[in-house]
Amino acid sequence: MNYHDVIEPELPRSGEVTVVLGDDQGGTRAGVRRALEAQGIRVVAEAGTAQEAIAAAIKHKPAVCVLAVHLPGSGIAAAGQIKAALPEAKVVMLTGSDREEDLFAAIRAGADGYLLKTMSAGRLPAAIRGVVSGEAAVPRWLVARLLEEYRNHGRSRALILPGSDRPVDVTARELEVITRLRHGAPTAQIARELRISEVTVRRHISSIEHKLGAPNRRAAVALIEKATAA
Repeated sequence: MNYHDVIEPELPRSGEVTVVLGDDQGGTRAGVRRALEAQGIRVVAEAGTAQEAIAAAIKHKPAVCVLAVHLPGSGIAAAGQIKAALPEAKVVMLTGSDREEDLFAAIRAGADGYLLKTMSAGRLPAAIRGVVSGEAAVPRWLVARLLEEYRNHGRSRALILPGSDRPVDVTARELEVITRLRHGAPTAQIARELRISEVTVRRHISSIEHKLGAPNRRAAVALIEKATAA
């Protein structure tokens, strides 16, 4: 996050907002604290690990917990535990990468916001206040990715495998992966083209293999080719 950016003019206040800040980098915490407190948002506690963040949240009951995704012990796991213990608390995740699996894991954990550390520090207070007001703090490109994922889940395809009457539902994303496999694309290339990590690509491949009952990706590709040719 660019903490040397000029802080924007003070925002209108509708009551005090309290924050627990969790990040293992002291410099990052200091920059976030300065940005928030310059706009009247009070940081009531700082934490360097997931367990410290959970304990601080339970102790102080803040309006918002701002947690680094890769907080030692897992910021995402901490988000889930905090939401379970304090359902009314808002959780905003901070991340230095755009890995989509982190985004979806954070949403499943109950996160109310997901912000990149590269955003201007001056915009962070407004994002925090927006979350308190019930808005979702998500970068525009991530909103587009969420919509795409939603649409993909709604466009699963039922394939009938040779020798079987039982349809197999394959998601649009899995079809994108398997199509690239059919053209000989390696895992790293598929990850780049789909803007996902290699771990996510392998997870999709594993899911496809499991659904098809295939022992490996080559067998899965062969089954898909037979099913789509039928």
